[in-house]
Amino acid sequence: MPEAAQIPAEDAIAQVADSAWLLDVREPDEWNRGHAPDAHLIPMGSVIDRLDEIPTDSRVVVICHSGYRSWQVTKYLAEAGYDAVNVAGGMEAWQSAGGVVVAGGPDSPLD
Repeated sequence: MPEAAQIPAEDAIAQVADSAWLLDVREPDEWNRGHAPDAHLIPMGSVIDRLDEIPTDSRVVVICHSGYRSWQVTKYLAEAGYDAVNVAGGMEAWQSAGGVVVAGGPDSPLD
């Protein structure tokens, strides 16, 4: 059974800049307070119902506030065959590592 791979925020920032798909599994109110501009919001409780929105042909970098919810989602995605990694420390680490954070916007940027 695959484990949930974790990467430091610095590596996550670089991978997203190099075309990895950033999945934010927080709730809309958390998203609106601040998120990475390239992130796609699918709250943790909706991931199973929205799997078809998550690409299978690229790395999926999963993030939440502190890293626990995203670790759970990463483990699930890895077990389902996705190339998924968890951002250790979540958005707190992302911001501390210099990752861009924007506030507001629509609850879900997915088209």
